[in-house]
This record gives sequence, structure tokens and C-alpha cells, in this order.
Amino acid sequence: MTPDTIMTIGTRALEITLALAAPLLLAALITGIVIGAFQAATSINEMTLSFIPKLIAIAVTLAAAGPWMLKTLVGYTHELIVSIPGLIN
Repeated sequence: MTPDTIMTIGTRALEITLALAAPLLLAALITGIVIGAFQAATSINEMTLSFIPKLIAIAVTLAAAGPWMLKTLVGYTHELIVSIPGLIN
């Protein structure tokens, strides 16, 4: 196993991690911005107000993107396991 192979595997793992985390993080970010604008407009300074909407947004996003996320993760894992014999030599 060469250093280039290890870097390729690590880079691919980080790309998959970023792709899987992006939908959930974007949902939380957009929800936070909307709730923050609402709090600024109404002068409500309650820290726990954004928790439930973010939780709901993440749950909806996970329900919508969950199958794609699982398919991507299983595909990468299968690809990695199948490539083990070639990596050993």
C-alpha cells in the first residue's frame, strides 16, 4: 500500500462525509437563519426557540435524503471492502 493509495482513500472518505453531512447542516443553517431573523424582528431573545424548528427540519431532511445517504454510504463501504485484496498486494 503506497502513500498515494492511503491519501486517495482518505480523500474519498472525507468527500463522502461532507456529502452526507451537507444536507443536514444546510437544513439546520437555513432554519437557524430564519428563526434568527424572526427573533430579531420580534425582539424575542429566547435561546431555546430555535431548537425545536431545527430538530424538525433535520428530521424532515433526514427522512427525505435518508435513502440517498444510506445508498451512498453502503456503496462506498462496498467499494472499499472489495478493494481490500488489491490494496494488500
